[in-house]
Amino acid sequence: MIEHAIILSAGLGSRLLPITEARPKCLVEVGGRTILSHQLAALAQAGIVRATVVVGYLQEQVAAAVAGDQPLQVETRFNPFWAVASSIGSVWMVRDKLTQPFCLLNGDTLFDPAILEKALSSPRAGLGLVVEPITGASYDDMLVQVAEGQVAGVRKDLPETNATHRSLGMIVADGGQGNYARMLDEVIAERNGAAAYHHQVVDRLARAGSVAAIERAAGYWQEIDRPDDISTWRAQHEAGTAHG
Repeated sequence: MIEHAIILSAGLGSRLLPITEARPKCLVEVGGRTILSHQLAALAQAGIVRATVVVGYLQEQVAAAVAGDQPLQVETRFNPFWAVASSIGSVWMVRDKLTQPFCLLNGDTLFDPAILEKALSSPRAGLGLVVEPITGASYDDMLVQVAEGQVAGVRKDLPETNATHRSLGMIVADGGQGNYARMLDEVIAERNGAAAYHHQVVDRLARAGSVAAIERAAGYWQEIDRPDDISTWRAQHEAGTAHG
């Protein structure tokens, strides 16, 4: 049973400047609450009881923000390499937690708890990646090839002819044999491995046929990457028509 979440919240969030000049991205307010507050509430509602927030840029602000009462147990883990390594560096900082059941998500997404609830309850062996079908829109996301319910590949540069879905950046794993942790070691040890996206670990495991594709449940999901995303969220929710 997965009760622990890892939230990757170390980066600067440069595309949200100037909002992030004086605060980390996860503490940007959307609809009167920080992104992190939204996430912790959704995690708790989905049944998660512990969360580790990997922090970097202005990390002391995040530590202070989670020091009070929270809907679940929260700790922070500092990634001192946040400015020079890609997201794989933040996952590396919590490698001691990857041999037990966990879910992993990016620290800049707002989501309906139902999406995570479905992911946590989906039958699978090992690792699962939450995905949604490509609808013809232009995506600046990790593109995914799904075949017979399994992830066959996941990369930003996946050819359009192969891409069937996009990743929602939400991974669930039973810990199991420690395959994710071992593949993380392998990828980050390679030349320029510190520059890799953490999805590269999933891609490698997918090639071995060990990653289930979990179709997202109904409900909202939105990445907060640019100031316009905040405006979009506000407009949708004020109208009561948030669809993700």
